[in-house]
Amino acid sequence: MTDPIALSHIEDARAGISPVFLNSPQYKSEPLSRLLEASLVIKLETANPIGSFKGRGADWWVKNNPEIREIVCVSAGNFGQAMAYSARAAGAALHVFTVTDANSLKVDAMKRLGAHVHQPADTYPDAAKAAKAFATDNGFHFLVDGEASEISEGAGTIGAELTQLPDSLDAVFVPIGDGALINGVGSWFKAHSPATRIVGVCAVGAPAMYRSWMAGKATSTDGTDTIADGIAISAPIPISVALMWQTTDDIVLIDDVDTIAAMRLLFQVEHIVTEPSGAIALAAVLAQKDQIQGWRIAIIVSGANIQAKSTARWLLG
Repeated sequence: MTDPIALSHIEDARAGISPVFLNSPQYKSEPLSRLLEASLVIKLETANPIGSFKGRGADWWVKNNPEIREIVCVSAGNFGQAMAYSARAAGAALHVFTVTDANSLKVDAMKRLGAHVHQPADTYPDAAKAAKAFATDNGFHFLVDGEASEISEGAGTIGAELTQLPDSLDAVFVPIGDGALINGVGSWFKAHSPATRIVGVCAVGAPAMYRSWMAGKATSTDGTDTIADGIAISAPIPISVALMWQTTDDIVLIDDVDTIAAMRLLFQVEHIVTEPSGAIALAAVLAQKDQIQGWRIAIIVSGANIQAKSTARWLLG
């Protein structure tokens, strides 16, 4: 069995992560609770300098590895921004590898934060191969999001904050990308509120993590086809999948049409701008409305890095 995430390390992260990423807003949404006939808490991970939850894990990893001065990673954009922000604060150099058609808003943000951005391939597996070769050739550290324990420990602080709510939760709905978020949050809840169901959410067009969890081993797919680029994983990390067997009670698949509807609903009733992966947890709750009536539920709104050209089409319709 894969070693679980150390709860003491999550507690240390709560004391060590930069305050700009901690204690994000968490509140009951009155309009969404009425719609669902349930009590829905929004955990808003977009109100920070990079617009996503990734800053927690990135900041914690950088602070635990001060001797590493040249870092290479692969990212669709949010993890790259988080690492760029934290590496810059520590005076370390960062190289981010992404795909040729990556979200331009995220690419520009990574560059603005000081990252060297490389776009050598059309697919993330090929970009990852190029990144690993680049790191090896130059003697740099190759960091894999979802594999390094500190990243999951940082994400676990979200779970620690949610368990401070006055009433315990029946379920938490968590978007699944590389698995760091659900493994961190799930580890904390399994220890501190074991009755709470941890429900992961994947896109229909990016089912690799769902299939891997079902099979009990990392199972790759031939690419992805979803607007939710933040969770568009085709080659799962084995250790992340193994941990999900300990942290995750269920996984829901959501199509892009329902994700857009959830984005639009968050914008209309809560005035929250999200990217697709940031709203997919709400889409999953809406899809299970009949099953969760009367429950106390939390959703993690994980990111808000949406391009201007998509905002009008997805949020306004």
